[in-house]
Amino acid sequence: MSDPDLHPLISAASRGELPEWAAVDSDRRTHLESVARLMREWARTLGLGGRDQKRWAAAAWLHDALRSADPRDLAEAAGEYTDGVRHGPATAARLEAEGVDDDELLGAIRHHTLGHRRLQRLGRYLYLADYLDPSRSIDSPERAELLARLPDGLGDALRMVCARRIAWQLERGHAPHQDTVDFCHQLSGPGE
Repeated sequence: MSDPDLHPLISAASRGELPEWAAVDSDRRTHLESVARLMREWARTLGLGGRDQKRWAAAAWLHDALRSADPRDLAEAAGEYTDGVRHGPATAARLEAEGVDDDELLGAIRHHTLGHRRLQRLGRYLYLADYLDPSRSIDSPERAELLARLPDGLGDALRMVCARRIAWQLERGHAPHQDTVDFCHQLSGPGE
């Protein structure tokens, strides 16, 4: 059943129904389901209404909708972004082309991998949920501790995850993306 207040693609995604153009393998689908469960739980715990709970679940289901697509096919829609992060911007562009007009949700999907200074509440939680996905085989006490603190400890969790993502890039000899660096600097500033 579609929610008349939500775009039909968003309403369907909130129930785990992906668009026909999604490129998702079975492992990715497990990840999407886990992130959606986490996002819906956080939205309920934060006291968000039913419409926003659906939006948060939909963003989780859609954030990696094109993750298994050939990155070369995503290049035009992804602009400056490289292979490993093209799926978010390309998915947001596809949703916009389909008539989705929800800037917060689109921004969350577009920037879920790298973070971005303009991420709003939904995007900030999606950034964390993607990283902290309990279905992943990464067994880390740090991840478990962060999950236990959320959804209330948003600022601290964002700073820790952002720092870990930058450290991970540096350990591999890669320069962190400027979006991530800017996001981390913003999180370190006053008011965060």
